[in-house]
Amino acid sequence: MTVVGAVDCGTNSIRLLVARREDGVLTDLHREMRVVRLGEGVDATGRFAEGALARTRAALEDYAEIMRHHGVGALRMVATSATRDAANREVFFDMTREVLAPVVAGSVAEVISGDEEARLSFAGAVGEFDATDGPFVVTDLGGGSTEVVLGVDGEVVAARSVNIGCVRLTERVLHSDPPTAEEVATAHDVARGELQAAFDAVPVDQARTWVGVAGTMTTLAALAQGLETYDPDRIHRSRVPLDRLTEVCEGLVAATRDQRAALGPMHPGRVDVIGGGSIVTLELAREFARRAGIEELVVSEKDILDGIALSAEASGA
Repeated sequence: MTVVGAVDCGTNSIRLLVARREDGVLTDLHREMRVVRLGEGVDATGRFAEGALARTRAALEDYAEIMRHHGVGALRMVATSATRDAANREVFFDMTREVLAPVVAGSVAEVISGDEEARLSFAGAVGEFDATDGPFVVTDLGGGSTEVVLGVDGEVVAARSVNIGCVRLTERVLHSDPPTAEEVATAHDVARGELQAAFDAVPVDQARTWVGVAGTMTTLAALAQGLETYDPDRIHRSRVPLDRLTEVCEGLVAATRDQRAALGPMHPGRVDVIGGGSIVTLELAREFARRAGIEELVVSEKDILDGIALSAEASGA
């Protein structure tokens, strides 16, 4: 039995999963998320900010201690959209190599392609779902990118990653509090335009079930249920009708920052960017309804982090 460590470093958050595999199933030992905003300003400057790197290092040092405590023997850390775009990314890699070396020698963050990100997200997302609900279209809406993945009979048949996410859209367009009508209209146009490449590449009309993963989707599910606090057990595999999803998303876009911050399930690190994530979600929902007749969103707490853990164990990385 190998204890596996998986770290997912995205544009907005850095997450850790420590798990063991028994009878072909990952069993969580520790799961944690911290909002570090590694990608803060990258869309505009093309570089990581010193403060963002410092926040990420502090979180990763804590994660390394947790992994050492659990005796992690196989480790994989992946970095996604912001790291693909940053001119000074070698500073980030050097930092991860230094912090992770005491856990598993030779470990360093790796930048994965958008297509690999999509495949890992699919592998993590649908493992606990009934195969008869497929084919599945999985969307991983992150800070800087969104992945759209179609899987049939457990196999990925098409995937595309596009450079739009909650942080990128917010920083690019949504500057007012609350956003103006013109900003909202522009944001929808930008999201729709960026997502078009995914819809051109992925035949989502074949899908029967839409599965959404990552923090924007799980937060929307919590709000749709009217939860007073974030409850992963109630969120995982929950179903949100598209009319209720639209109501929640439009309400978040129209709300002020203070109104969003007062919502019980809202993580403080998502307050500033959940409006942008809501607009991307609305555009996804409209296309899935139009192209595939899908009438609800199913939310999974399992996502790319679980896919990373499975791949780390399989490779012995």
